[in-house]
Amino acid sequence: MLIEHRGASPTVDPSAYVAPNAVLCGDVHVGAGARILFGAVLSAEDGRVDVGERTVVMENALVRGRRRTPAKLGDDVLVGPHAHINGAVVEDGAFLATGAAVFPGSTVGAGSEVRIHAVVHVNTKLAPGTTVPIGWIAAGDPAQLFSPDRHEALWAVQEPLDFPGTVYGLPREATARDRMSRQSAWFGAHQDDRVL
Repeated sequence: MLIEHRGASPTVDPSAYVAPNAVLCGDVHVGAGARILFGAVLSAEDGRVDVGERTVVMENALVRGRRRTPAKLGDDVLVGPHAHINGAVVEDGAFLATGAAVFPGSTVGAGSEVRIHAVVHVNTKLAPGTTVPIGWIAAGDPAQLFSPDRHEALWAVQEPLDFPGTVYGLPREATARDRMSRQSAWFGAHQDDRVL
């Protein structure tokens, strides 16, 4: 389904395939030979989403573009089922496995692998060819890799990356009401969407 959002409409190269129940919303551009499979959602909330040539976005994956951090998937990228890419750059030839999460302001270097349920945290830069093991977390610029049991060491790197400021545009001490009032108002813009 193609949807106009905030006055912008998706464009799809004629050689690409978009499954009938995939959703492309707003300023989304799908390159030659790309494949957007069943249930995938590519949403340009207020920033562009670019999908490179021969890139495959598998079932139920989410790719979201943001104003300060548009989403860009390079050429020959595989985005696995249930993966989540939010305002991030994934360079050519990278592989994001099932359930991988890549957060705003981050970059997954060319040829990197983010394995099953691994996380690339906000504002993190993975060097080309990096592998983030199953369930591990990459954080920092340059990225450091943490197993899930190393929370204190991860937090020392993660806290200054400013998740609340990057994602919500608010300081960490903002209330849930402040955060969610802004989120609710922002996503309310979908009430004006138009199915093409």
